[in-house]
Amino acid sequence: MDALELKYGCNPNQKPARIYVESGTLPIEVLNGRPGYINFLDALNGWQLVRELRKATGLPGAASFKHVSPAGAAVGIPLTDTLKQMYFTGSASLSPLACAYARARGADRMSSFGDFIALSDVCDEETAELIVKEVSDGIIAPGYTPRALELLKGKRKGAYTILRIDKDFRPASVERKEVFGITFEQKRNEGIVDETLFSNLVTDNKMLPSEAKRDLIVSLIALKYTQSNSVCYAYDGQTIGVGAGQQSRIHCTRLAGEIADRWQLRKHPKVLALPFRADLPRPVRDNTIDLYLSDEWEDVLGDSVWRDFFTARPPVLQREEKREFLSKIKGVSLGSDAFFPFGDNIQRARRSGVTYVAQPGGSIRDDQVIETCNRYGMVMAFTGLRLFHH
Repeated sequence: MDALELKYGCNPNQKPARIYVESGTLPIEVLNGRPGYINFLDALNGWQLVRELRKATGLPGAASFKHVSPAGAAVGIPLTDTLKQMYFTGSASLSPLACAYARARGADRMSSFGDFIALSDVCDEETAELIVKEVSDGIIAPGYTPRALELLKGKRKGAYTILRIDKDFRPASVERKEVFGITFEQKRNEGIVDETLFSNLVTDNKMLPSEAKRDLIVSLIALKYTQSNSVCYAYDGQTIGVGAGQQSRIHCTRLAGEIADRWQLRKHPKVLALPFRADLPRPVRDNTIDLYLSDEWEDVLGDSVWRDFFTARPPVLQREEKREFLSKIKGVSLGSDAFFPFGDNIQRARRSGVTYVAQPGGSIRDDQVIETCNRYGMVMAFTGLRLFHH
């Protein structure tokens, strides 16, 4: 048995704690830091996600994990000038892996604070340079260039967790876990997410472009490693809103839609032109943007706290302006880990610019959901693949 002792389990009172394999050797090497129990849960789920993104799309993948669900996931598509400004990457061109990381981190920068990063490819210097500027707990990747490793070891006063995973490791086909002294056993979820899942288009509109197929793949692979119930909005090769762990699917759709809307509003000219103080740390800047986009800023805070964040008083982004900006959004993809039981999910998704939908199907109200999609000219595929994850 090959084992690694941990500081504690999910909480400090849960000792002792360890990870181990019953036969062979652990496929993980700790290159720096002292990872904990939750770090490893995030790392191993994140690694599976990005490995599947790489295989399904042929592009480098990255994920930002928090509490065993992705805050963001993406593939390595070049950043537009607007995204570079939104993600604070600077104007220089970036490697495909660095683009994937910037997109994954930028999907929900509030939730990614203190995340665990997963990369599908060897971490290069450009990606490491982006990572060192962000608040993060650790990283897992199949390798690191010498300069990238040097940069990452300097994070958190030398205590940053750096893991190297054996990219060729394949676990047994049966997995087990114990709850309350009882062992659960099941076949691993080896369902494949690729374009073949979108062959059953059940709506009148059957025009599913290649970019939408890519985004639906990103969405569904992210959902495969998101705590259920879950839905995921995706656009331009990345997630833009993940709704995880809700008991009601409409609540998942609303939660993820609100996150997706905030991501879209970060592209608004008033947001891009915010006159931040030069000494404002990145996390405070992210929090400030979130605050600026809230109704509280318009109603109360804009009159009292703007000097804490800005060099000049910014104009208020009015509710009507937000609605008008969001009303022009289209081409967003939406995936669901299980069937939509009612058409209200589709109605809410449409408000966030969703045009393309992928879900397993199988509800007694499938006809109602299809009818709602048809009413708005949306495209929906029944994948037949449920993706619950617990």
